[in-house]
Amino acid sequence: MRNDQVEPDERPPDPPGGLILFDAVLFDRDGTLVHDVPYNGDPDLVRPVPGARQALDRLRAAGLRLGVVTNQSGLARGLFTEQDLARVHDRLTELLGPFDTWQICPHDEPAPGAVGCRCRKPAPGMIHDAARALDTSPERCVVIGDIGRDMTAAGAAGAAGILVPTPATLPGEIAAAPALAGDLAGAVELVLRRQRLVAAAPRPRPAARQRAVAARARPRCVLVARPDSAGDVLVTGPAIRAVAAGSDRVVMLCGPRGRAAAELLPGIDELIEWRLPWIDPEPDPVDRAGIERLTARLAATGADEAVLFTSFHQSALPLALVLRMAGVGRISAISDDYPGSLLDHRHRVPLAVPETERALSLAAAAGFVLPPGDEPTLRLRAGVPELPVGGPEGPAEAGYIVVHPGSSVQARACPPETCRRIVQELADAGHRVVVTGGPGEDELSARVAGRAGIDLGGQTSLTGLAAVIARAGCLVVGNTGPAHLAAALGVPVVSLFAPTVPFGQWGPYRVPTVRLGDASAACRQTRATSCPVPGHPCLSTLEPRAVVEAVRLLGAPAGARSGAPSRAPSGDGRRRVR
Repeated sequence: MRNDQVEPDERPPDPPGGLILFDAVLFDRDGTLVHDVPYNGDPDLVRPVPGARQALDRLRAAGLRLGVVTNQSGLARGLFTEQDLARVHDRLTELLGPFDTWQICPHDEPAPGAVGCRCRKPAPGMIHDAARALDTSPERCVVIGDIGRDMTAAGAAGAAGILVPTPATLPGEIAAAPALAGDLAGAVELVLRRQRLVAAAPRPRPAARQRAVAARARPRCVLVARPDSAGDVLVTGPAIRAVAAGSDRVVMLCGPRGRAAAELLPGIDELIEWRLPWIDPEPDPVDRAGIERLTARLAATGADEAVLFTSFHQSALPLALVLRMAGVGRISAISDDYPGSLLDHRHRVPLAVPETERALSLAAAAGFVLPPGDEPTLRLRAGVPELPVGGPEGPAEAGYIVVHPGSSVQARACPPETCRRIVQELADAGHRVVVTGGPGEDELSARVAGRAGIDLGGQTSLTGLAAVIARAGCLVVGNTGPAHLAAALGVPVVSLFAPTVPFGQWGPYRVPTVRLGDASAACRQTRATSCPVPGHPCLSTLEPRAVVEAVRLLGAPAGARSGAPSRAPSGDGRRRVR
């Protein structure tokens, strides 16, 4: 082992200008900060949840600003006055300390057939207003709440969401939450832990080792690896940009399924495409001559070090062994398995961290951070997309809705008949709809488009698909690569998300998103590639009208039928109306 080896229980020193994920934390009020008293206008009834003051003080001490975003339909119903509400909030401030912004929706639930206000959760208006008041963006905010409306509003604004369930929280809301915490203190710890991960805060280490790591020269060439599918490559983009910011040259090892996505990423100087038998889902037999060719090819890059990005269920150690044989001087990877002398830096990440942050944490642990001004969002290289959209039959004007029904993994694809009904419902609501598909998906896209949509299936490369999505008002898609392509383009996503993998880890990152589908279906957390449940119920039971309402929440108002939104899926009853 070399002198710069980092022991498994150590972290590297703080990188210069450590990445800041969040500026603010926004709280629902009733059931989250205080015990819920329906329509409370009496300050004497304000009772904070256990540990609330200490939890909020931890956030204040970390430099985060705090806000409250609360539905208060009691105002519209005449159950209390604005003066009563002000006294309640004065009491809450007295008990919990100051808040930097208060956002209150005074409106009632809209009548059947009417369009609701922009602020009442699950609409994202209060999240946008709070971010504006705090001089930040929704993507740099966390929303902590106790019911599904809070999480829907957070996602639709592009903010992170953490659900703290109470006895009144519905099981489906718990299953669909992007992140869960047992109590308010646990939610705050989750916020701070995610920040620590990407900033790579160090543990104490001997002074000699501190000096040795600090003296490490800027690497001339770094090899990064993500030999996976297009979506996996796209979500690793911010971490690759961090490596590029701290080195002179970046060579990326990718697989054939991720090559087109890798070509769209900034920061990469050279691509090596190789099918790795320990990663590829349809692997060829391990061949000694093939491994020797790979070793020679990697040695030819002259890489000073390597950062190996993997999913949580994959091992970086076989590639680390090849890189050792290729003479690469320093190797970093996430590994729960003991690596022996294969890794110089063995990094560990808790479960349920968003995949992009998981990769950023490894880059930071290896000493690479995004430069100031580069947000940890997905992004494509300059000039992409730059192709014209469609042909004579294509969508000439921006603002259409794209429906992408296909997926490389059957269990994550929405059934074609459900997608066809979604396209028809969107068209009936006044939207222009474009249906896209990859190579070999021509029949699927034609079936889904029918007479209601414009069929572009099989007519675009990944770059061409980016050009189509870039001009869309919204993308309707399952858990597949185009969802992450939309995130990289800043295009809102209606995520038809099969629960085979965690939504908080694999959902579209830092882009306005509404999740639909049965998150508590029997396939939940199975990682199945083929649906294990007859009828694919997690997505086949989806009502197309819910997609129209999701598109509206994301800011693309419907046409002729926009006056009939479906009821928000957060239950009923007095306690849950707010």
